[in-house]
Amino acid sequence: MTSRRDFTLGAAAALAAAPVATAARAEATELRLSRQPSIVYLPMVLLEAEKLIEKHAEKAGLGPVKTTWMTFTSGGAGTDALLAGNVDIVSTGVSNQLILWDRTKGEVKGLASISAVPMVLVTRNPNVKTLADFTAADRIAVPTIKISMQATVLQMAAAQLWGDANLTKLDAITVQLGHPDAMAALSNPSSEVNSHFSLPPFVNRELQDKNVHVVLQSNDVVGGPVSNGVVFATRRFVDANPKLAKAFVAALDEAMAMIRNEPLRAAEIYLSMTKERFSPDALVKEITAPGVVYATAPQNTMKIAEHMTKSGVLKTKPASWKDYFFAAVHDQPGA
Repeated sequence: MTSRRDFTLGAAAALAAAPVATAARAEATELRLSRQPSIVYLPMVLLEAEKLIEKHAEKAGLGPVKTTWMTFTSGGAGTDALLAGNVDIVSTGVSNQLILWDRTKGEVKGLASISAVPMVLVTRNPNVKTLADFTAADRIAVPTIKISMQATVLQMAAAQLWGDANLTKLDAITVQLGHPDAMAALSNPSSEVNSHFSLPPFVNRELQDKNVHVVLQSNDVVGGPVSNGVVFATRRFVDANPKLAKAFVAALDEAMAMIRNEPLRAAEIYLSMTKERFSPDALVKEITAPGVVYATAPQNTMKIAEHMTKSGVLKTKPASWKDYFFAAVHDQPGA
């Protein structure tokens, strides 16, 4: 069988080799987008629920635009869908975006950041107090092995503890699970998965179990918030649909304003759409907590790029975050 990695690399090579469409034509009347579970993707949930893309497309003179939403439980599934031509705009971690930017020689870039939400490594193993305490008997759930944001930050933490030569030391005990499944596995004492590199709102429920405790947080490893939610697309799509791409970013700005100014309303919409079993007040505390950033400006993404270059995942080291984001956000104070 063809592996997901082989498919991704093959599709990326084909995209890089394909000519970019430049002929004048009407812009798309349908926009296909993806998101994943968790409050990382809160802005995308608001876009869907409030029909903000449709609103800004009409305002831009594009007429009615249909939006089709897909939910994936890992960034790998989203990037595969983008390369297969099944989705136009993908939302996932910046590590996946960087891989496609690299493999397609710049034909895939970011439209904007959507969030920087702290990721938290938790475990139910009472013997694990620090990263150094993990053994071959443990299993850490991450959304995508080796290339997800959680897997990348885990490597960064390993390099800080044991040196660059051992940055992959913990890769062998990671397993691929979407956050809802990982939360369920962590709560099951008979599951081999006893640890989860989690994030809100899942980590908050996990920590209600007295047997689960925190091992480390991403902000401590990276040195501040890092964009684990970004949206990206192909250059071909953006060049063919410049007004629609601009309308999308404008809609995203409106969603960000709602989160800042009406967090309770944003929380209620999120819960209504996702059916997740959390109280609105609890969710407001999470989306307004220190270290949580909802902004279109990328946060600390060059630190991720530098690590991925050092680890050999990226063949080309970007000179700046502007290399892998479209010009729409170049005036933002990104990093």
